[in-house]
Amino acid sequence: MDKEKIIAETIEKYEQFVNPAVARLFRFMGLATVEWQAEGSVIRDIDGKEYIDCLGGYGVFSLGHRHPKVVAAVKDQLDRMPLASKVLFDKPLADLSALLAAVTPGDLTYSFVVNSGTEAVEGALKLARIHTGRPKFVATAGAFHGKTIGALTATGRDLFRAPFQPLLAGFSHVPFGDAAALEAAVDDQTAAVIIEPIQGEGGIIVPPDDYLPAARRACDRHGAVLICDEVQTGLGRTGAMFAVDHCRVVPDIITTAKALGGGVMPIGAFTARPHLWEKYISAPFLHTTTFGGNPLACAAAVAAINVVREEDLPAKAAATGGYFLGALRRLAGEYPEVIRAARGRGLMIGLELTKEGIGGLLMSELINRGVLVAYTLNNPKVIRIEPPLTIAGDQVDYVLEAFKQAVATAQDMIDDL
Repeated sequence: MDKEKIIAETIEKYEQFVNPAVARLFRFMGLATVEWQAEGSVIRDIDGKEYIDCLGGYGVFSLGHRHPKVVAAVKDQLDRMPLASKVLFDKPLADLSALLAAVTPGDLTYSFVVNSGTEAVEGALKLARIHTGRPKFVATAGAFHGKTIGALTATGRDLFRAPFQPLLAGFSHVPFGDAAALEAAVDDQTAAVIIEPIQGEGGIIVPPDDYLPAARRACDRHGAVLICDEVQTGLGRTGAMFAVDHCRVVPDIITTAKALGGGVMPIGAFTARPHLWEKYISAPFLHTTTFGGNPLACAAAVAAINVVREEDLPAKAAATGGYFLGALRRLAGEYPEVIRAARGRGLMIGLELTKEGIGGLLMSELINRGVLVAYTLNNPKVIRIEPPLTIAGDQVDYVLEAFKQAVATAQDMIDDL
């Protein structure tokens, strides 16, 4: 195998057929290599260099890479029937829907399975509108719900929204974490409030404990639907099965994706309380999908949920995340000119820097030391840390030492940034 040729050809194809700006960015970050193999918390490039994956596919690899139980489930399904006929009953879809009803909070019961998080959000918005017949939605500044038209309208950053205006009518955005502002925005024409229990791309922002309960009360008072977007926070990431479990709030609709596929298959879902499903029961073809809920993806998701429960990954995330976050907060105390704050819940952690330019430097330094991270899309000052929930203690310690060295380097260069 000619490794240098493979690398050169891959980069050239990115430049010619994918996006030359992406190729330039990867080169700038010192990523002029090709990922080749992965297992657990480790990615290896084509030359065999190892990287501890602390980005985790933006929350996809909660179980790590190639978890054997998920891989086995997919291989078994592949040998029998990869895609559904859409005419006969589909056992993997039925099994997954039943599991989602079992693990989601309260009386969330019916699921519609799709291919991605943004599709899950689109479905949730449609369901809220047809259920209420109302035109208005309340979302939050800094939110990220996806980049298809409906999800993009709910997303709270103008950088992504402005080039595609006009977007959908009826959406307003209020400051995240401000219960009074949210309550003032909800009225009798509001179809739904859509909220991330913890903002991911907004900079790993944890709201006050009373925020989601206040949103629940506001929706109940006006007959609006509460949509909780758990695409990034769901299935153990924050130290509970779902982030809403921390405050014991039951939304009317919950969206899942990312970790749902066990790091092996792309899949998403929106799951709702029974009374919201009435219009879809009377007219079941109002919302459909060709590839969503296919047997391969559902088999992966069933295996993934079972692993989360069997290995008690929410508890592992809480324990490991507490250790990780405590160490980063001590590091922030040592280097206040570089780090403004370390925050998060479970293994959803954000390191907020004092200057935007520090982010690129830290990423480059960490990559050189074999640690993969990235900054959040809506707040480039925040480095996100979302490793597999299965990450080993010695790997965490290695990452923390790499952060300490990278931050020390940034401290020496702070005046030039």
